[in-house]
Amino acid sequence: MGLLPPYLDPALPVADRVADLLGRMTLPEKVGQMLQLNAEEGVRHLVEDLHAGSILHASPARVREAAALTERTRLRVPLLVAEDCIHGHSFWEGATIYPTQLGMAATWDAELVERIARATAVEVAATGVHWTFSPVLCITRDLRWGRVGETFGEDPHLIGELASAMVRGYQGDGLGDPTAILACAKHFAGYSETQGGRDASEADISRRKLRSWFLPPFERVAREGCRTFMLGYQSMDGVPITVNDWLLSDVLRGEWGYTGTLVTDWDNVGRMVWEQKVYADTAQASAAAVRAGNDMVMTTASFFEGAQEAVAQGALAESEIDAAVRRILTLKFELGLFEDPRHPDEARQAAVIGSAGHARLNLEAARRSLVLLTNDGTLPLAGGLVADGDGRARGTGEGPRTVAVVGPNADDPQTQLGDWAGASGQADWLPDGQPRAMIRTVLDGFREHAPADWTVSYARGARILDVGPDPEGPYFPDGQPRPEVVVPAAADPALIGEAVTAARDADYVVAVVGDRIELIGEGRSTATLELVGDQVALLDALAATGKPLIVVVISSKPLVLPPSALGAAALVHAANPGMLGGRAVAELLLGLVEPTGRLPVSFARHAGQQPTYYNQVRGQHGARYADLTQSPAFAFGEGLSYSTVAYSGLDVLASVVGPTGTVRARVTVRNTGARPVLETVQVYVSDTVTSVTWAEKELKAYEQVRLAPGESREVLIELPVAACTLVDAGGRRVVEPGRFELLVGPSSREESLLRAEFTVKG
Repeated sequence: MGLLPPYLDPALPVADRVADLLGRMTLPEKVGQMLQLNAEEGVRHLVEDLHAGSILHASPARVREAAALTERTRLRVPLLVAEDCIHGHSFWEGATIYPTQLGMAATWDAELVERIARATAVEVAATGVHWTFSPVLCITRDLRWGRVGETFGEDPHLIGELASAMVRGYQGDGLGDPTAILACAKHFAGYSETQGGRDASEADISRRKLRSWFLPPFERVAREGCRTFMLGYQSMDGVPITVNDWLLSDVLRGEWGYTGTLVTDWDNVGRMVWEQKVYADTAQASAAAVRAGNDMVMTTASFFEGAQEAVAQGALAESEIDAAVRRILTLKFELGLFEDPRHPDEARQAAVIGSAGHARLNLEAARRSLVLLTNDGTLPLAGGLVADGDGRARGTGEGPRTVAVVGPNADDPQTQLGDWAGASGQADWLPDGQPRAMIRTVLDGFREHAPADWTVSYARGARILDVGPDPEGPYFPDGQPRPEVVVPAAADPALIGEAVTAARDADYVVAVVGDRIELIGEGRSTATLELVGDQVALLDALAATGKPLIVVVISSKPLVLPPSALGAAALVHAANPGMLGGRAVAELLLGLVEPTGRLPVSFARHAGQQPTYYNQVRGQHGARYADLTQSPAFAFGEGLSYSTVAYSGLDVLASVVGPTGTVRARVTVRNTGARPVLETVQVYVSDTVTSVTWAEKELKAYEQVRLAPGESREVLIELPVAACTLVDAGGRRVVEPGRFELLVGPSSREESLLRAEFTVKG
């Protein structure tokens, strides 16, 4: 038996193994390694003819087929199998589907988010998938954008905290950990700065603005070891991100020293030809993409011929392809795929996918993700109940109650999961979505957890939408199907009548409204933010009954709510709360759990208020529109408890600090109510005079504090002066000496914050 080639010797350093393998590869094999191809229509051609280095959107059967085909190739270079495992193993039947990123962000709990990512990685790794395209580090700027629900909200600091936690969870103890999967920070960078909320439009954004707010979360995870970055679809200053040399070479690879792997988003290279029209053909686009530093080219199959043609023409050096392939092979060696390709493991799948432990974590996440926005005292129902051993509320002795659960999202299991969840359209092998038996809707939650002597009635009440074909045709120029066009559902008086009858016969009405998957995601931005279909008419009719109305909004993003919702007895936002979200909502309303969520994003009063994020730059004329306030309906950081918390005694311990020092302060928080709370103490900083225009205030720290009824606690704040930065006119992030204000309170609302001054000396 002959000696193994050096690249198959696990005792050699990775760099030596990569160099040996690269030296054995033909140009077509190298170019193939740079391809990440869509496996939905089969894998044989991808592996045998195109030498693909990676596949995505592969059904479980095709993952196995691709692995077997790879074993028969000349060099047997293992595939990187990738998937959009965004809030759980999205397209694996029976996987645990957690709240969306926006729901996770409402927990303000990095440790919880890390545990979610770790549990997700454990499930994903068992199925032969090595790479998730998560987390999303985009900043929500315009609520009309279809991908708001994929973000951690509107604040760079909170995004950095939660994204960093998610990366740690996915990548575990290092790539040698068999349960580790590759994290992917996306979409680098500025993708969410849309025009009119339209997805993937030109991001009209300066380099200074990028450095100020959009880049810091990415810089953090780059320096902390996130192994892959995905590039945005958009262009910026006329240059597609795919070939933006300043962003990719000067900043990411240069200033930050990033050595990880870059992957384009879906057909970015092809789009530069057929959509953005900045290159005449794929050879030109391929050469530019490689020279800019892209390593993996997602779903542009024509790159295989285009890159080789560019080399033949002298437009691209083979050594430039080698640099990309070297990074890809390094990932594969560091994952240990040559020794253990981490193929699907059925025994492991049976043990971990949808496990009881993951379900408990999912319920914890769902409960923590819910945000109580208003409450006139109606909640918790019947003054709050106590759970029996089986989780059902025990009666209070005040007699039975009737709860009418109504609305189009009250019993819609797949909508509760949101995008990237099985029935969201990206995977053809899960046409019916995730198993119904694993999901608990709000109606399920009340039926299973209300006291046994309570009556729970149900009426759908309204429909949201219908869909029809896009008048532009069924396919985009690259062959991808166009999403169907949304048509708001026509009014149905009979449905509303049934709901009104149920409401009149009830003691409480729980109306569950919101959006649907057809209004969410890539290419699905909305021109308005109002409730679609007959939902407003439903809420108006329910309010007119005079019965206590609790409105629950299950939606991918903040919506503009009508007076009947804003004036309801209580209002709860549930940002696609996952498989057990309906149970969590019922428990919250029944008082079996406490409301702890806080908004990671502001709610607008009208779509015309966009943007509504809290940390806007000073300097406009006035603080309102002629016809409407600029104040949001609900602000970043807001959220109620079933108790009340008082803040007092904010004190900065040293009023003058040096540029390398630490601001130390203390504040007292006291639970002034009768129920326990988990209070999120938020710390903002305002630089009072700046050399350039800057945000009025920015979140710099937060701490979650548990308080029993009547309990007081002194919270100590330690904030490095180095966190009190701005980006100056030259694009440098600096701390400018002068007077600052420390602002501490329960939300970003000006009127809710205590203020104390400190000075940074020069």
